[in-house]
Amino acid sequence: MLYFIFLLNKIFKKIKKRKVPMNKNNFRKKYLSLRAGISDEDLEDLSIAIANNSLKLPIWEFSNYHIFLTIINKKEINTEFILHILQGKDKSIMIPKVENNKEMSHILLQDNTALKLSNYGVPEPISGIEILPSKIDVVFVPLLAYDIKGNRLGYGKGFYDRFLEKCNSKTLFIGVSLFEPELKIPNEKTDIPLNFCITPTKIYTF
Repeated sequence: MLYFIFLLNKIFKKIKKRKVPMNKNNFRKKYLSLRAGISDEDLEDLSIAIANNSLKLPIWEFSNYHIFLTIINKKEINTEFILHILQGKDKSIMIPKVENNKEMSHILLQDNTALKLSNYGVPEPISGIEILPSKIDVVFVPLLAYDIKGNRLGYGKGFYDRFLEKCNSKTLFIGVSLFEPELKIPNEKTDIPLNFCITPTKIYTF
């Protein structure tokens, strides 16, 4: 635990503190810059720590789980470790596929599911069995930043905003982040907050 705290503090010190208005774009720039300062080896260790912390969540009695696959060139956490946990627990796993650059479909991951890189650099299924958002119990949500109330900030394309709106009222939304929350990030009244966020050192409940 102390190692991960030291590692994250080291990453933050690489970014100079500047007094600039923290709108959505500035938050995105800040966290993309923070990610860029993480070595591949450290990212792997932090991703494993997040996966281990996920086991502490009260979410494992459900059946249908949605998880994003990592965009490597954006230094996202490696979700492969959480994916292995889901497979080990024999869960049904859905992965996203962008359709017409507007909406996401949600494809059941099977042993024979073939993947290809999308225009956004995301590994996506070429085809497969589509599952409706209303059938999904738990969603692991990608993000750039989040705050102490569970508001999240993504890349700005709106894919997950539109997806989460279509999930049922009991679906749990789990953010995964390398960093601690901000006090407040800009949000809209229609934004859907997270239920939890997992970091390498802590789980936040909202």
